[in-house]
This record gives sequence, C-alpha cells and structure tokens, in this order.
Amino acid sequence: MKIEWQNFSLDFSKKTYIMGVLNVTPDSFSDGGLYFSEKKAIEHALRLIEDGADILDIGGESTRPGSDPVSLEEEIRRTIPVIQAVSKETNIPISIDTYKSEVARHALDAGASIVNDISGLRFDPDMPKVVSEYKAPVIIMHIKGRPKDMQDNPQYEALIPEIMDYLRISIRLANKFGIPDDKIIIDPGIGFGKTFEHNLEIIKNFKEFTILGKPVAVGVSRKAFIGKILGDVPPSERLEGTAAAVAISIFNGANIIRVHDVKEMSRVAKASDAIKKGYFFQN
Repeated sequence: MKIEWQNFSLDFSKKTYIMGVLNVTPDSFSDGGLYFSEKKAIEHALRLIEDGADILDIGGESTRPGSDPVSLEEEIRRTIPVIQAVSKETNIPISIDTYKSEVARHALDAGASIVNDISGLRFDPDMPKVVSEYKAPVIIMHIKGRPKDMQDNPQYEALIPEIMDYLRISIRLANKFGIPDDKIIIDPGIGFGKTFEHNLEIIKNFKEFTILGKPVAVGVSRKAFIGKILGDVPPSERLEGTAAAVAISIFNGANIIRVHDVKEMSRVAKASDAIKKGYFFQN
C-alpha cells in the first residue's frame, strides 16, 4: 500500500511510519502545558523531526477522557501559527488533529496536508467536504461517545466487529463525498471509549483491522492502560510499556505509530520492521 499526494509519499511496504505528537494544549493527559506557548511548540516540533518523525501531528484541543471542548477560535489560535512556522522549516507532512471542519480548513491553508479526525468524520458534517476539497489524506478513528463521557462505562457486545462496522460506515461516508480509498487511513481508537480489557483485546487482535484494506494507524503512546500494567505509573514512566505495545502493534499490522517519544519509538519500529519483514530497509 502507498499514499501519494502533493509532494509526499508514504510507502507502507517499506516501513512503519512514525507520527510525532505535538499537543498545543494546557491539559493533554501526557504533555499538557509543556508546549502551550508558540515558541516552545515550534522548538519541540523541530526536535521531533530531528529525532526521526515521518509525520507531525499537531492538535489544539485535548481529547483526553473527561476533557471539555474548546472553541473554534481558540483551537485555531493555538494551532495555525505553529503549523505556519513549522511547515516553512520541514519537508515532512503535517497532520492537523481535529474534528472541526473549519480548523481543518485553516490548517490545510496554513501548511498541513493530513487531517486526523478522532470522530471518523462523524462530529462535524462538513468535515468530509473539506477533506475532499483539499484532496488530503484522512485518518478515520473509532470513538464511542465523546471525549467528555467516552470512558463512562463503555460497553460492547462484540468489540472488534463493532469497531470494524463503525470504520466501514466512515469509509463509505468518505467515499460519498469524493475522498478516494487510497487517501483513507483507519485507527481503532485505543483509549477512546474502551476499557483496559478492550485496549488489550484490540492490540492482540490488531490484524483484524487490516482486512479493511487500508493503512492502519494506532496511538498507544503513554496511555492509561500501559500505566495500569506497569503498576499505576504516571505517563512520564510509561516508555518501556509503550515500546512493547508499539512492537506488538507493528507485528500485528500497524502502519503508522502515533507517539510522544519519537527517537526511542523510531528505533523500536525499525527493529520491529526488520524482524517482521526478515530484512532491514535502509532509509
């Protein structure tokens, strides 16, 4: 599989791609407040690229469990200056992490070229139109509920089939608005309306998502289920657990890994790719 657009190309037959996380927020679960100023955000973005990020994912609204939404104007204020500055300094694709179509539009005008929508195009009816208009790749994620309430006792009759059905419907929605299949990436949404056991089941059965014939992204980095496994450690102490989850996800079919610790996880991905493929691909 390969995605080609503008001057970018992601060839998933060659390697797993590393998406570096940049949260320009005061309240994200792992790094909230660390890069809230524009200057610090830009510096961190360039550091992630230097550390080996293949894609940079910039978000201006925390979607941690229990979080409140921010206004359209505030999300634009947080993200757009950073995207404008970073896009002038790098030749890697920038993703805007948003479910608001107007934020996506402003970001794509500012230099972003991918839309990462946690709602799978469901929260804002104008989002698929904007993605289609800009001919941008889109990451369609599964979520149960909204960030504010998604962890309030999420239940499924059949976890994997229900996630698959949600993603299929979102893919059809994307197609309906003219987004082609070769611009769609899927994400099962670790931690977005899932219990501890659900998250483990998703990673264990990750191969199931490759049946949809789309590149698969996953975000396991520093998440609460890892903290629980390691003895309720804080996000800053979840590096080794993240590495294990990343390696297993890659072996089970993940194509894009969304992570905070880019340097370390790019090494994990490189080793995992070599073991899985039986050869080492030199970048």
